[in-house]
Amino acid sequence: MSLFLPEKCLTSRDKFIWEQLYWLETVAHVRLHGETRQQPTVLWHTERPSLRPLPLHPFDIATVSQVRASRQFRVTLETNRYSVPAQYAGHALTLKTYPERLGIYLGDPLLARHARRYERFQDVEDPDHPKPLLEQRQKARDHKLFMRFLALSPRAEAYYLKLEERRLNPHHHVRKIVALSDIYAPEAMARAMEDAFVYEAFSSDYIANLLEQRARFTPEASALHLTRREDLLEVRLAPPDLSIYQAHPKPESHGTEEAERHVDTQRPATLDHSAKRP
Repeated sequence: MSLFLPEKCLTSRDKFIWEQLYWLETVAHVRLHGETRQQPTVLWHTERPSLRPLPLHPFDIATVSQVRASRQFRVTLETNRYSVPAQYAGHALTLKTYPERLGIYLGDPLLARHARRYERFQDVEDPDHPKPLLEQRQKARDHKLFMRFLALSPRAEAYYLKLEERRLNPHHHVRKIVALSDIYAPEAMARAMEDAFVYEAFSSDYIANLLEQRARFTPEASALHLTRREDLLEVRLAPPDLSIYQAHPKPESHGTEEAERHVDTQRPATLDHSAKRP
């Protein structure tokens, strides 16, 4: 090998193996050995019957070391960090390092297996390892959110039970109602939830509608009180014209005069007729 390496420019692992095999077949195996003074290819056929078979299982060439997982459930090897399941953060583990892979054990059980990285300061994570931690954090957030919901009103627990009966996603409505509590006062939230329970309106949209309508309500305007005389409003109005109420229209007399003339012409005839009677 000392004669092979200086003469070759090694660019990749596969090329190195190919070049080494070629050198063995063309140079090392065909030249005379310094001790036996024979070619290795000739001695191979002579010694082969005396060789024992290889073991059924390959020999474990791993480098074994004891490590401890960090709080970020990581094991460090040569500046690179490899993940383990989140529930084993802080545990003492066994690391077996191979040229192309590494295994992390807790006693005999295998916890994680990763392809070995030869770069520096790399973070290698199995997507399944943080899942228990994420689920635990999500449950903690949901529990905290639910406790805030229960603190909104004495009817909050009963309201949630109705949400479970009538809605497919009650947790979504709980999140929206708690978000409304960051905008409106606690008294307004308690009143809206009480009214929604009375009207059997079990949804975050109903509570948001009640809060919006009541926030839009404005009290009736009161009289303007001025503390200083100079602040009084100077309003000047023209005096009203009352003459239109004093003038009386003249009655129409054409039809009346004709009726009177007709009556006067009929009266003498009546008197003369009565005079001729005995």
